[in-house]
Amino acid sequence: MPGISSESASSYHIGAAQRPGRGAVHIALLAYLVLWTALALHPADRGTWLLENALVLMLVALLWSVRHVFRFSNASILLIIAFLALHTVGSHYTYSDVPYDQWWQALTGHTLNSVFGWQRNHYDRLVHFSYGLLLAYPIREFFLRVVEVRGFWAYFLPLDFTLSTSAIYELIEWGAAMTFGSDLGMHYLGTQGDVWDAQKDMAMAGLGALLAMLFTAALNAWLRRDVAWEWAQGMKSPR
Repeated sequence: MPGISSESASSYHIGAAQRPGRGAVHIALLAYLVLWTALALHPADRGTWLLENALVLMLVALLWSVRHVFRFSNASILLIIAFLALHTVGSHYTYSDVPYDQWWQALTGHTLNSVFGWQRNHYDRLVHFSYGLLLAYPIREFFLRVVEVRGFWAYFLPLDFTLSTSAIYELIEWGAAMTFGSDLGMHYLGTQGDVWDAQKDMAMAGLGALLAMLFTAALNAWLRRDVAWEWAQGMKSPR
């Protein structure tokens, strides 16, 4: 553009690209608030619901407090909302009792567990997988913007962060189960008798993050540009 620097032009184009997605973000956020409110009224177990939502509320409070310093792209915000929606459903029913089998049977006439030969409720596995699949991209944006990593590390660090935080979450679950004990602790832990539950949950999160980063790398190679890096650079304050 005549009369402005290439850096300013880049910021302008990033901002222009962001504007069309703001409407989608507002709609998604409104839909999530409606879902969260509806499912918060009569959860299956109020104590478990409170434990499940404690970390979510802290995350939302953190994102809100730093909104003027750091802002995710619209794509990342939509991915975060999608993950929170899945978690909201799990916290309403408790993860071990989400009736996805009944929902699938109502649609198809047979249960999803029978199709895959599953013997347990796998909704918790889905959400752990979604943690990596949906949040690895926003995590990558954070590293691009704050740490300014490039190349291999821009794809590896989101995977590493996903696995690290998954391990921390499993320790929090274990601590909560030991602290509260009885039915509340077991509902929150949600192992369903699987002694390798924690390891499988972490593996699913890692797999989701790996797939997300492989897809992102392939897309960037195909486009011959890194949209997330361009966005991160465009969001920098002019010096």
